[in-house]
Amino acid sequence: MSQLIFTKEGNDAGSKARAGKIDTDHGEILTPIFMPVGTIGSVKAVTQQQLESDIKAQIILGNTYHLYLRPGTEVLEAAGGLHQFNGWHHPILTDSGGYQVFSLAANRKITEEGVLFQSHIDGSRHLFTPEKVMDIQRSIGADIIMAFDECPPYPSDYVYAKKSMELTHRWLERCMKRLDETPDKYGYTQNLFPIVQGSTYEDLRKISSSFVAEKPFAGYAIGGLSVGEPEQMMYEFTELCCDILPVHKPRYLMGVGTPWNILEAISLGVDMFDCVMPTRNGRNGMLFTSKGVINIRNKKWEKDFSVIDDGIDCLVSNYYTKAYLRHLFVASEILALQIASIHNLSFYLWLVKEARQKILSNEFSGWKVKMIEILKTRL
Repeated sequence: MSQLIFTKEGNDAGSKARAGKIDTDHGEILTPIFMPVGTIGSVKAVTQQQLESDIKAQIILGNTYHLYLRPGTEVLEAAGGLHQFNGWHHPILTDSGGYQVFSLAANRKITEEGVLFQSHIDGSRHLFTPEKVMDIQRSIGADIIMAFDECPPYPSDYVYAKKSMELTHRWLERCMKRLDETPDKYGYTQNLFPIVQGSTYEDLRKISSSFVAEKPFAGYAIGGLSVGEPEQMMYEFTELCCDILPVHKPRYLMGVGTPWNILEAISLGVDMFDCVMPTRNGRNGMLFTSKGVINIRNKKWEKDFSVIDDGIDCLVSNYYTKAYLRHLFVASEILALQIASIHNLSFYLWLVKEARQKILSNEFSGWKVKMIEILKTRL
């Protein structure tokens, strides 16, 4: 049982990109890293075996809000935590439910105590406080747990954004106190990451980044971005936060994003990413590849018998053809969703692995510029 340790292994001379290693009680994570989203303890349409062998994921996400509602903490505790319940024996991170609260704007009420919300499943009412969210995450048993925060929408007026940030800071203090009062549940360490907020206001972002940086956390998250603001603004505030957050701890940009978003954010000093885009877009027929973006439903792929992507290391991507995958989508065959999800996740993991290698060989900046141009190409 030990707090996770971040070891920086290399820097890119032409940017703020860095490569490192995070050691947790469930294994190591090589950074920069992309984390597949397994909201309810499952990455949609993908088995844990495929995550491990095909996709080569090192860490996955679960979500406090969803796992609390189903299957519930009683079941998770009886199983011995989420690792035992879903059979994924590598690191897990849980989001605190703050973003779900943000997305349930019509069915929730925010007070100093916490958030009263209605379940999207059956309409039942529940109260999430910082203390309760810490207790739920203890029961889930993730290696990295997130502080309970309020994620303000974009755009937010200054007064609201400031009040929201200050509430998030007060909630963070309560999260820390609750964790100090309660033991780790399953014999390994759970590491709390605070979340920087402040909307798109420079002074608020500086205040929030400084507030969390002064406290000895195992890592730090940047929240409240990729919620509708222009891309350039997202990069600007990501860089601002990274410049203040400790250099010897991992930085996690929440909910980002496209392959080019990830490469740009790596160049600004971010180490960890998550997003539903590879699986959600995959299920709709959009494939991210090493040669550009493909809409596999288009008729142009009907007789294309080349493999999905021979530029990445993935059994599925190197085996099935574009024509066959298009056929599965047109026929509404469920296998299409699985193949596309595995491919897109494999591509994201391949991309961050390539970025890591380029950082270590000090070739990242030039490679990034060329790669982003390719990644944005519509094939």
